[in-house]
Amino acid sequence: MSAAVIEVREVSKRFRLYQEKYTSLKERLLHAGRVPYSDFWALRDIEIDVAPGETLGILGRNGCGKSTLLKCIAGILKPTNGEIRLRGNLAAMLELGAGFQPELSGRENIYLNASLLGMPRREIDKRFDEIVAFAELEEFIDNQVRFYSSGMYVRLGFAVAVNVDPHILLVDEVLAVGDERFQQKCMQRIHDFQNEGRTIVVVSHAADTMRQLCNRVMVMDAGQIVTVAPPGEAIRSFREVLLDLGENTAAIPPVAPQEPATDGTVAAAQLDGVVQPAAPQPPVRKVRLSGARVETTTDRPHLYPGEPACVVVEADVTEPLHGVALGCSVWGSNGSLIFDRDGEAMTLPAGRSTLRFRFASIPLLDGSYSVNLRVQDPGGGAVHARLEPAVSLVVENPGTSTGMVALPLSLEIEHEHRPGDPPA
Repeated sequence: MSAAVIEVREVSKRFRLYQEKYTSLKERLLHAGRVPYSDFWALRDIEIDVAPGETLGILGRNGCGKSTLLKCIAGILKPTNGEIRLRGNLAAMLELGAGFQPELSGRENIYLNASLLGMPRREIDKRFDEIVAFAELEEFIDNQVRFYSSGMYVRLGFAVAVNVDPHILLVDEVLAVGDERFQQKCMQRIHDFQNEGRTIVVVSHAADTMRQLCNRVMVMDAGQIVTVAPPGEAIRSFREVLLDLGENTAAIPPVAPQEPATDGTVAAAQLDGVVQPAAPQPPVRKVRLSGARVETTTDRPHLYPGEPACVVVEADVTEPLHGVALGCSVWGSNGSLIFDRDGEAMTLPAGRSTLRFRFASIPLLDGSYSVNLRVQDPGGGAVHARLEPAVSLVVENPGTSTGMVALPLSLEIEHEHRPGDPPA
């Protein structure tokens, strides 16, 4: 087995949270230069190996330590305890405009950033036009970057990072910025990197991105590892963490202090003087889903394209839930979303109920498809319960059609016979 490209060994990172700030000379003399502070541990005993060519995703709530870990791997922050080993050169896109000098032009920042990433000037000259073309900044490359929009910042930074030809690429949330076309462009470049066998570590709150890109996903909470698992299992664990904390998985609020700046300090006012507040007590869930199964009209363990199916699940409800919707999504084996829908608002009575999700037809071709179920407020509101994956649908196609969807198709020939035409 090849040696890991990234080795993280029992890494912990501590920041000092200052309760007060002494700004005058008199205050500093009276306190003998000592400023009271408390310790905040952003990371606790993180241990992970990333294999050559692997794409590792990091998923977690705001403030759980994801960005701090990436900065430690990139060498921007030094761990308080533990060790990180890298094999190969590294490029990082950690935040919007990181490393840019606003008074310099885009051209000058390309040379500055690429040099900091280890690219010699001769190589920068060779790749300069390609970097500018990828960033789509030909008309603005000689303007000061302080006049750039956020999208222009991201395009320029990403263009530099991916043209350094790194063995290791670190990406922190920047794929969520920029227009849809540029995001697709970035995703294609990352796919190219994967095909070339490069190692990637990506932080994102987008479950679809994790399913699309990652071989494994590490879920973090409160500076510690919750699990490291394949994308589907890891996303399910992440949502279980959010449900236990009573959070809405569709819109994650900042429940922890913003991660400190690289100078290791953060204003105590952000935390109201509390270093590590006690975790909120998990609320009692009002509904739980269990015992999912598939009912079909045949005894076969698989379906043929177009056959009906019903997904059945048991719901245990502690008190009536009014105005909730039953949601269902179907995913392909490659992590692509095939179908997603919320039903009409309804009431779930207290006690045990059987929920049935009926498909009049499953118009899919060969493959194994995951069905996820949920109970949530309508319109993408708070999720009360999830079951992911609830069941798998296995479809086998006895015909000759290929692809993903079985579209009804009929073929016809309409011929007009004219005098002189040979007989059919």
